[in-house]
Amino acid sequence: MKKVLHIISSPRGEASVSIKLGNAIIERILETYPGSTVKVRNLSELPMPHLQLLHIGSFFTPAENRSEDQSAAIRVSDEAVAELQEADIIVMGAPMYSFTIPSTLNVYLDHIARPGLTFRYSDKGPEGLVKNKKAYIVTSSGGVYSEGAMQAYDFVVPYVQRFLGFIGITDVSVVRAEGLNVPVVQDTALEKAMASIAVD
Repeated sequence: MKKVLHIISSPRGEASVSIKLGNAIIERILETYPGSTVKVRNLSELPMPHLQLLHIGSFFTPAENRSEDQSAAIRVSDEAVAELQEADIIVMGAPMYSFTIPSTLNVYLDHIARPGLTFRYSDKGPEGLVKNKKAYIVTSSGGVYSEGAMQAYDFVVPYVQRFLGFIGITDVSVVRAEGLNVPVVQDTALEKAMASIAVD
């Protein structure tokens, strides 16, 4: 049995390719690990607040010293971190928007980058504290960015991989549906992405 966290950032609902792929991965996980549970955090339906001074101040203030406002401001971040720490498998939907991730997902990452909780600095450099997790990055794009001339424009997969690695999640698989707006390629883009799904 596994605890699965599905993070959705696409606002397109049933029309979203990244959501379809994420759901397909979860179906495979449930087949592989019967009895597993799934928690969904839909950042499009329930976006997290952009970080403000109050949030940042609360991150660096010990719990017993936080003001009432700081305690209220940090609650959503604490909940997101707790979900992440509890999960065995993370399925993170990260469709490409303007060559990078949706702003809702960026804000989510801001909230889970918590010094002392998800990472720390030592005399040996940064250390990720979210360990022993499996993650799937699920991305979709109108063009082809995994190779060729446009590869340099992919700021989705490299960014999310490095962020996850920074907080300690290094077992990461990438599932791409690309070329969704490219003639000929688009006809089989989703099918090809579905066929690439592998759960271990």
